[in-house]
Amino acid sequence: MNQEIDAGNRLVDLLKPIVSKSKQPEVITDIGGFAGLFALNRYKFSFIDSMSAKLKIAFMLDKYDTIGIDLVAMCINDIIVQRATPLFMFDYISADKLDVNRVRDIVAGIVSGCLEAKCALLGGETAEMASFFSDEEYDIAGFAVGIVDNADMLDGLEIAVGHQLIGVVSTGLHSNGYSLVHKVFFDTLKMTVDQYIDDFGRTLGEELLEPTRIYTRVITDIERDYRLYGISHIAGGGMFDNISRILPKRCKAVIRRSSWTVPPVFNYIQKAGGISDREMFRTFNNGIGLVMVVKEEEVDEILLRLKAMHETAFHIGSIESRNDNEEAVEFI
Repeated sequence: MNQEIDAGNRLVDLLKPIVSKSKQPEVITDIGGFAGLFALNRYKFSFIDSMSAKLKIAFMLDKYDTIGIDLVAMCINDIIVQRATPLFMFDYISADKLDVNRVRDIVAGIVSGCLEAKCALLGGETAEMASFFSDEEYDIAGFAVGIVDNADMLDGLEIAVGHQLIGVVSTGLHSNGYSLVHKVFFDTLKMTVDQYIDDFGRTLGEELLEPTRIYTRVITDIERDYRLYGISHIAGGGMFDNISRILPKRCKAVIRRSSWTVPPVFNYIQKAGGISDREMFRTFNNGIGLVMVVKEEEVDEILLRLKAMHETAFHIGSIESRNDNEEAVEFI
């Protein structure tokens, strides 16, 4: 079921020795992490670009004013989990034939996301490629840059047994797993985007096009008064891949599945697609878009602070000792 994720992981492994040939002394990370880091004097620049099959839902609805928010979120969320401050973004928009109104809506969404992320849209590029795209098709990509002091960079190395996990809710699917989403809703169930679903309280298209959350404010406000030992953006690869990438080898994350209520869209997909629990947690965020690693004695205070910020968050698990033959993430 997760052939795309497995293929992506294999591709990263295949590309590492190739990409490493271009590595300069200032480059301090390998590909495959949340973002790349480039040292300049005492600072490190962090960047990532992103695109998503979620764009197909925008095609179906002919609605383009929110997809730009997703683009910003997928770039910026991977920057801020390393404690980098977002600085600026560039966008790239291509189509068979550019429609000025659609491009305006896309860029308006990007700007809306940048305002939420507290970064600037510096510019971008547009391209008409009629021989490449089918009629009415678009593609968008983004490039974001952030900055973090060497001493402040969050790499997860200080995560230890006894630390606790707080999960901040997502706004639904965010921007991952949409190949499987298409298969379940449109190939298997033969549904349409304008079909109303009681479980969702809105149409299928409205549910699927809900913008990805940007967590800049959450992280910034919590870190004013509390120390975070690790932060994970739950994107492609779900909790399995994204939490494991911040953990030291001696540690594992034990997640209590009953500690939060999984939103209806995930249960709907799992039941209709006959998908195992493991595959669900490897593909989707299942209602938790951000995980923070904190001290045990500060869990209650941080949850109260998040509630005061009108955020919904849960104490979802803990860090425990890991044996050599154990996986980095365990669900109980």
